[in-house]
Amino acid sequence: MTSRLTRISLALALCTAAIPVFAQSQSVKKVAPDRVPVYWTLTNSHVDVDVPNTGKNLDQPGCAAVTYTIGADGVTRDLVAVRVVPEGDLGIPAVSAVKNFHYAPAANNRLGNPIATYYVVEFNMPADQAKRAEILKKCVVPGYAQAS
Repeated sequence: MTSRLTRISLALALCTAAIPVFAQSQSVKKVAPDRVPVYWTLTNSHVDVDVPNTGKNLDQPGCAAVTYTIGADGVTRDLVAVRVVPEGDLGIPAVSAVKNFHYAPAANNRLGNPIATYYVVEFNMPADQAKRAEILKKCVVPGYAQAS
């Protein structure tokens, strides 16, 4: 009987502890990339990137869109390369770059409320602005509307 009560108490404690985490993940605002500075300021001026020596389409013009959350501590988490153009291995260095971003709360976000957003990493882009825009358009991630 005592063992069963201990298990029930432990299960209840775990469920209770998980509720704030679940509630927090549900309340993270999705913010378009151009609106991130309203909430968070990027503090590092350069990032180290792990680039594979070989891979598919690494030398081609392209982009990779990486979704991520900026946590209350300004650290990026939950990183996923959701779009890679052209299809290949450009997502690996893109995630590596964004993983090394560090942020400080902006004046409008003194409490450091987390947000979800995405960043488009550009690779080997052509000088021609029309061709560049055509490639970047393919890396736009829907669902990140302009936020206020």
